[in-house]
Amino acid sequence: MNEEHSIAIEEVSAVEAPPRARVDAAPVAAPTERKRDYLEGFLAQKPVGDAPGEPGGALYEAVVDALKQIYDPEIPVNIYDLGLIYGVDVTSDGHAVVTMTLTTPNCPVAESMPMEVELRVGAVPGVGTSEVNLVWDPAWDPQKMSDDAKLELGML
Repeated sequence: MNEEHSIAIEEVSAVEAPPRARVDAAPVAAPTERKRDYLEGFLAQKPVGDAPGEPGGALYEAVVDALKQIYDPEIPVNIYDLGLIYGVDVTSDGHAVVTMTLTTPNCPVAESMPMEVELRVGAVPGVGTSEVNLVWDPAWDPQKMSDDAKLELGML
């Protein structure tokens, strides 16, 4: 460990320049081939928007927002966060189909809630027709609630 290290210094008058990289002229690109300056093409591209009826699309999100305005009269939480909505499908021509359930088959709003959902979804701008499918399988249970709903009800 007691070895001495020496540093040798060499003085030079000039240094040769490193060789430059050669870029051969690119062949003329066919219309289907990638442009040579890919950054120019990348910056010119416009972002592709979400389809209106797909999750993240404007129409789909408007339908979900309408569903979040409907509250179960017995529970102070909206039906979307309660987990009563099993699916929302919106076609490109504005047909909305909502698949939902209720907390129990004997729910006091079993007759009025699906009609209210159909009316609210049908009132969303861009939705031409709305349809509600009421299903009982799988059965609703409290685990289907969002964390916000569980927090509101003191279950977290």
